[in-house]
Amino acid sequence: MSFKFEKLNVLVVEDTVPMQKLIVSVLETLGVGSIIKAKDGEEGYKKFKDEQVDIILCDWLMRPVDGIELVKKIRNDSSSPNRFIPIIMVTGYNALQRVKEARDIGATEFLIKPFTANDLAKRIAYVINRPRDYIESPDYFGPDRRRVVHPNYQGPFRRTTDKMTSRKRKSSKSASDEQWQVET
Repeated sequence: MSFKFEKLNVLVVEDTVPMQKLIVSVLETLGVGSIIKAKDGEEGYKKFKDEQVDIILCDWLMRPVDGIELVKKIRNDSSSPNRFIPIIMVTGYNALQRVKEARDIGATEFLIKPFTANDLAKRIAYVINRPRDYIESPDYFGPDRRRVVHPNYQGPFRRTTDKMTSRKRKSSKSASDEQWQVET
């Protein structure tokens, strides 16, 4: 499947010059219309506020402001022009704990270096074609971290869109352990 990226404005936030050039080269090869570059999270946030940006690709480890702080600021700062922007964290850190940390601060996708042009194209196409709902709670704002909806889930409700139609009470359970059924 081929995608047409010529109308996209992509912000690349990467402090390592050779890696920034590589990412820009891949984006140019993919036909991305406008590529904006920043050398760290601080400059990236300024350009994000000043430019029309559709997607952000950012590195994890940068100084003085890293990718994690950039994502937090975009998602939570009252001056953020678009808290819903797709952010793809591009990093050499591939430990599960790092993936979870990026997800838990609001990164939309995670891409591990080294990557191929096809890997990057797939991530960009994914955030465009399969946008995720956003969640706002007292301690999190960002894309819904749940990727799979299990149709036979029998546990407690986890979404405000779940509809309650009837209550079943098991005799061995207390009133606080009541189970709800989803309307089908």
